[in-house]
Amino acid sequence: MPVQYYIFLSIALFCIGVMGVLMRRNAIIIFMCIELMLNAVNLLMVSFSKMWADAGRVDAGSAQLFVFFIMVVAAAEVAVGLAIITMVYRNTHSVDINILNRLKN
Repeated sequence: MPVQYYIFLSIALFCIGVMGVLMRRNAIIIFMCIELMLNAVNLLMVSFSKMWADAGRVDAGSAQLFVFFIMVVAAAEVAVGLAIITMVYRNTHSVDINILNRLKN
C-alpha cells in the first residue's frame, strides 16, 4: 500500500480526535479522543519511518522505538487520568467537564 493512504488515515483519525475533544463534555470520551490523536501520530510516525527506510536514509527501528515510548507514556496518562476521573466521580457523581469549575473554590 502507498504511504499516502496511511497519511490520510492518520489525518482523519487525528481530526476525529480533535473534534471529539472540542465538542464533548464527558471526561472519559475526551480521554478516548486524546488516545485516538496519539495513535494517529503513532501511525504517521511508523508510516514515515517505512517511507524513509525504503529510501535508505534512516534506520526504520528508531521511529518504531519512539512510538513504543509514546505508547508507554499514553498508558501512564490513561492510568493517572482514570484515577482522577474516578476521584471526581466519587465527589461530584458526574464526569461532566463543566462540573470541574466547582473544584476551583
